[in-house]
Amino acid sequence: MSSLRKIHVTTGVSWVEAPEVGLYVLCGCPADSVKHLMRRGLIVETEADGVFFETGPNAILLSDVMVQNGAFCNLAEFPVLQMLYRQGMIIPGHPNNKGAKPLLIGRREQVDAQMRYIHRGNYGLLSRDEMVAAGTTPETADELMAMKLAFAFGAILHPADLIDSLTVADSPVTLPGGVILRRLGLNRYLFELGADSIEVDLNLPPGITYEPPYTLGNHRIDRSYFSVIHVGEGDGWDPNRPCMSSIVVFQGKIYLIDAGPNLQYSLTSLGIGINEVEGVFHTHCHDDHFAGLTTLMRADKRIKYFATPLVCASVKKKLAALLTIEESDFADYFDIHDLAFDEWNNIDGLEVKPILSPHPVETSILMFRALWENGYRTYAHWADIASRETLSRMVTSEGGPGISRDFYERVIADYSAPADIKKIDAGGGMIHGQAEDFRDDASRKIVLAHVARSLTVEEKRIGSGAPFATAEVLISGSQDFIWSSAFQLLAAYFPKTPRHDLRLLINCPIAVCNPETILLHPDHLVDQIHLLVTGAVEMIEDTSHVSGVLSAGALIGEMAALEGAPAGKTYRAISFVQSLMIPGDLYREFVRRNGLLDEVMTHAERRNFLRATWLCAEALTETTLHNLAKGLTAREYPAGVDVRTGGSLAFLRSGTAELMSGGHSIESLGPGAFWGEESALFATPPLFRARGREPIQVYLSAPDVARHVPVMRWKLLECHKRRVNADIGEGGRANGRGLRWREEYGVNVQRFDHHHRNLIMRANAAVEAIACGDGRADVDHAFEDLFGYASFHFGEEERLLEATGASWLGEHRVKHARLLEQISELERRYRGRGPESAGELAAQLAEWVVGHIVADDRRTASFLNAKGIY
Repeated sequence: MSSLRKIHVTTGVSWVEAPEVGLYVLCGCPADSVKHLMRRGLIVETEADGVFFETGPNAILLSDVMVQNGAFCNLAEFPVLQMLYRQGMIIPGHPNNKGAKPLLIGRREQVDAQMRYIHRGNYGLLSRDEMVAAGTTPETADELMAMKLAFAFGAILHPADLIDSLTVADSPVTLPGGVILRRLGLNRYLFELGADSIEVDLNLPPGITYEPPYTLGNHRIDRSYFSVIHVGEGDGWDPNRPCMSSIVVFQGKIYLIDAGPNLQYSLTSLGIGINEVEGVFHTHCHDDHFAGLTTLMRADKRIKYFATPLVCASVKKKLAALLTIEESDFADYFDIHDLAFDEWNNIDGLEVKPILSPHPVETSILMFRALWENGYRTYAHWADIASRETLSRMVTSEGGPGISRDFYERVIADYSAPADIKKIDAGGGMIHGQAEDFRDDASRKIVLAHVARSLTVEEKRIGSGAPFATAEVLISGSQDFIWSSAFQLLAAYFPKTPRHDLRLLINCPIAVCNPETILLHPDHLVDQIHLLVTGAVEMIEDTSHVSGVLSAGALIGEMAALEGAPAGKTYRAISFVQSLMIPGDLYREFVRRNGLLDEVMTHAERRNFLRATWLCAEALTETTLHNLAKGLTAREYPAGVDVRTGGSLAFLRSGTAELMSGGHSIESLGPGAFWGEESALFATPPLFRARGREPIQVYLSAPDVARHVPVMRWKLLECHKRRVNADIGEGGRANGRGLRWREEYGVNVQRFDHHHRNLIMRANAAVEAIACGDGRADVDHAFEDLFGYASFHFGEEERLLEATGASWLGEHRVKHARLLEQISELERRYRGRGPESAGELAAQLAEWVVGHIVADDRRTASFLNAKGIY
């Protein structure tokens, strides 16, 4: 019998166990991985010494990359909590507390990121200073920190106090019980015990993403005047239901409350496309309310983000830790709107009042209202709350951890505020509410949520349930908001067209298509154009096999109808879909009479090309696609010529090419591929260039266009991380020249680690230019690129040190000036020398880059870490 066993859990997740030595490894931990383990019977309830607790993993193997196909790969918060509390590994006197800690295994970058993210997930903002920096008063910050410390049993612990970690590089490592783990390549690992071995591959195939643990079916929802749609009554431990969340519909607009795991699946089940989401109201940063943020980052626009400054600050810090991005990058994906505590904030007629709720992290419960006859209609969303019993135990008059009696009374009064509908967290335990506290609540209707178990008889007497997609209409609508949405989409696409002509198109019928219905066949002539208003449609490119998901604003079949041609692609409804059905002949006449034909047709080929690329196939409206197409410049290049984007984002229109870093190919490119993403993301000189294997045609786009489209920016970031890894990670630099990034180069400040990778790549490019005997112009360009990026990096360091009051900043500036002079000296020394000098240059540049990291930036990083900057 084998000493090792592997079980397929779900897409991208496996279980490896060695029962003889007591090792149970969760391999891959995307959202809801705990729920998948429960459904597979790998987490079950057991009993020892009269104590009931759960079984489960005691180690987690992390993905080498944080994002695959747009979804988070590593969300270890809930698996770690399951080990610590539901298995009892941390509970004093528990039969399963045997002194071992949960073990995180993976690449150093991912392990460090998970530690920082779990730290933020446990505590949110970590200090009084962080709270004050987020805009609260020092007095309120003191009060909140005392409360936070009470939840934390008196001390904010570093994750290393609770979790063990083991980093995997190029050499095998030994796991508990003597199991050997070898890294075979990107996301590929080999477990060995004695003569037995098992391989695990955590890579997702192209176009495939992680699966939800439950099924929701398909639903049609009304876009009413003011209503609430219940889309989650479970919690992070309920394998059968989504986590507690709701949707508020106001004047036909869709507003989410929180963004839990598998959000895309929930939206699709409801017939809501990502571009229909007007905004998200955020209560707090725990994963069961946070993990769906990446879904909202894959929209055509920056979705509005509504939260108090305290909640927003904790969310930004957690997301930055998770993705190793800057906190300021949050504003690139979301349109941030601060909400004032304890005040009615007017959001285009919908009013919302955030109220402080005691919780381990910064948390706001939310009251919504809209004006109607005889006063306001109200909805209260109480997630997450604490029970009266818990809060009463925290009351103290001694100072230190706890809350004052006055604080307690204010919270109880806030929780008791009546509403037409009040949805409450009734999860119980140390940090959640109790239904019993609302037995005498004056609200018209109580809905119990945030529970993973069946309700008790007493709870059923207190509150109602709300299955997925249940709607509560607070103010009925007497107008059809679908038509209004269709008109706004047309007006955005044709901004200069007279409104009366747009009303000509709006007079066309709205059709409802069932899920899995084919709207257009590739070989059929198009006589009806679909303006997608609600829902999601899959576009399947028959030649390139690119599949994209279209949302509100897509004009399906437009070009084919104008040309009297077949659709050329398959368009298939994923959810219930509502679309404005415009006859082809009417649309042709509309375009002709408004003088739009030349403009539309001129960019038709480019729009079709863009829509068929991976980068542009998802969620883009016709307006965005049209603006992208207008900004393209066509170029042609002979075979063997290096194409430098010059700061543009480049698309390969025809032909094949190699993506080069120095003289090193890191990727083969075909039609629809792109490069120059670093210019679009970071406004820095491009790292890579394309070299045609044959004559090629290229489209160049201004980088700022893609930079401001969240879904494109998100894909560019995912691609950039993959390419950097391919260049200087494992498998990179196969010819042996140049530097590779090593785990020990990390300095524990995200932005600096990113900069250092870029410095290594640019240093390698200079070495390659010499080694390959490139001309003087190419050598000069490589050194100029290295010098420019080093200047940028040093400037960022100095700016941050100045902002944090480093007393040795002047000394650091002198070192930076000396380092820049050394690059100039190396360029002068090696200009005109032959390939034989490449090894010597590589050694000197390695000493320059690594010496800077070890000698200078480790000191800088330690100083910044002490200031809470990672």
